[in-house]
Amino acid sequence: MSGLLPQKLKVKIEMKDEKIGIGLVGTGFARSAQAPAFSVCEGAELVAVCSGQHENALRLAEEYDIEHACESYEELIALEEVSLVVVSTPPSLHHSVTLAALDAGKHVICEKPMAMNVTEAREMTDRAVSRPGQLTIMDHELRFNPTWRRLKELVDGGYLGDLHHVNVLISTGFRHSSQRPWSWWSEKSAGGGLLGALGSHAIDALHWLFGEIEAVSSTVATMIPERKDPKSGEMRPNETDDYCSFLIRFAPHNGRNSHGAVLLSALYASGGKNQVAVVGSKGSLVMEGEETLIGAMGYNQQFEDMSLTDRAREISVVPDNIWARSFYHLARESVQALREGRTEIAHAATFTDGLHCQEVLDAVRRSHEEQRWIKVRD
Repeated sequence: MSGLLPQKLKVKIEMKDEKIGIGLVGTGFARSAQAPAFSVCEGAELVAVCSGQHENALRLAEEYDIEHACESYEELIALEEVSLVVVSTPPSLHHSVTLAALDAGKHVICEKPMAMNVTEAREMTDRAVSRPGQLTIMDHELRFNPTWRRLKELVDGGYLGDLHHVNVLISTGFRHSSQRPWSWWSEKSAGGGLLGALGSHAIDALHWLFGEIEAVSSTVATMIPERKDPKSGEMRPNETDDYCSFLIRFAPHNGRNSHGAVLLSALYASGGKNQVAVVGSKGSLVMEGEETLIGAMGYNQQFEDMSLTDRAREISVVPDNIWARSFYHLARESVQALREGRTEIAHAATFTDGLHCQEVLDAVRRSHEEQRWIKVRD
């Protein structure tokens, strides 16, 4: 019977039977979200992991029955059975690991922020563009969350009309306590800090929803000046930001600019609550918390709930938080694309998107230093 199948159909069936070998570089977010996601993705196989601390790689390998606990990312990338490299290290290593993986012919999912600066991000993007046969996307997983996708559909469908302004509040408490120990997150040379960690998500979401960001004006601050080194017990300077706010101006659309404001704080004692509020000429949309979407059209109309259920909640292995569940959807769509021979995924953040995000991040930092509006692209 199989001999009667068209050749194209036979190839498709063979590809569906293949497993995509996953190599995890890092054991932070990789342990809390990425390993659980890939472990239940049809067609994926976790085959290798490495970490800056080898004992962490050994623990993760044992937990998820991963064959190779490598001592370096070079060793992991060299494994023939690794098809997709997930770069989940501190930002200071994104550039070197990503380039090594691309040069070895691997597909890449890179954590955010893309790099340490625009120069690194541009080199990564140029390398990715030169290899269209390799999947290269950024891990901006909110683009894969069902309710955030619903928000995107409404914006694209004209629910708002012309955009007037958008306000973003990201408020967490994970840096509130001065007793939280010093780590790479407090180290400037490692790429730590709130702006890169969560500001990058806000910037990418705004770019995805409303287009290019043209200019910014910002304040970037460190409120807790030092933290205790867990090894020495001595206090060390906290080199990175735990508070940031910036105004944004979008590139002109239909002859006019729209505007926005972003406030980031990791210092809320109670943990805080996130909100994205969008106001247009026809309607308004508000993302309350992380996954509650409400909208209203016309003057003085009642808001209605437009949220969608995330079916990933039903998967017990995947932790029940927005980041882990959204990454599950990203992982599933990535594996499916690779098994079908595709390197493009609808709505995924490309390396070109990552470069624009890095340009905005660099402009935010420069704006604070120079105390003035900075154009993202001079």
